[in-house]
Amino acid sequence: MQTPEIEKAKSHILIEIIEYISNSVVSKTIIRKTTGNVNVVAIDTGEALAEKTSPFDTFIQIIEGTAEIIIDKKSNMLNTGEGIIIPAHTSNNIIAKGRFKMISTVIKSGYESI
Repeated sequence: MQTPEIEKAKSHILIEIIEYISNSVVSKTIIRKTTGNVNVVAIDTGEALAEKTSPFDTFIQIIEGTAEIIIDKKSNMLNTGEGIIIPAHTSNNIIAKGRFKMISTVIKSGYESI
């Protein structure tokens, strides 16, 4: 089932459109296109996204709390307002040392000439 996007042409407070759920990772689609997608994600303390390797660049921006972003086995601690680009074809995982919310933007275009 595809998650509906949030309403267009309307202002949104992103940290308020998603709530934490105990022992869970919750995601809401902001916009989804064939060229990429944007999601807001809430991750409860102690939860993590499984280690993965994406064929696309992913921009992560923390909008509440602190997260550990591990890229190619190197740990990066990000706080509210900070962001990082996870390069395509690089192993990564995201761990909640405390609960946090983030925006995840995946760019699927621009790889045609690579």
